[in-house]
Amino acid sequence: MAELTHAALRAQLTEERDRVRDQLQQMGYGPNGGLDFDEGFADSGQVTAERGEVEALAGSLLDTLAEIERALAKFDAGTYGRCDSCGEEIATARLEAMPAARYCIACASKRR
Repeated sequence: MAELTHAALRAQLTEERDRVRDQLQQMGYGPNGGLDFDEGFADSGQVTAERGEVEALAGSLLDTLAEIERALAKFDAGTYGRCDSCGEEIATARLEAMPAARYCIACASKRR
């Protein structure tokens, strides 16, 4: 993979990581590993449903953050761009579309 592309993908992942962290912080995701709802947060059915939606969104963001951090760790280990399953190179076009991709298209298709 070209070094310019490599550097651009790392920068994109770093920016995305920072954006996801900011979103979690704005949602009230605290250092204790959970969402901090204030004492005035009502306990009605509608509010409980909304709280469930916020928790689901936070869970999704945490999964995304884990994928991004895994990809950044692969940069540090010198293994970025290699499929976690078969070890082959992941196509540059796939990495450009999904910089945190862990699998080549063939292995990703098998996993579904």
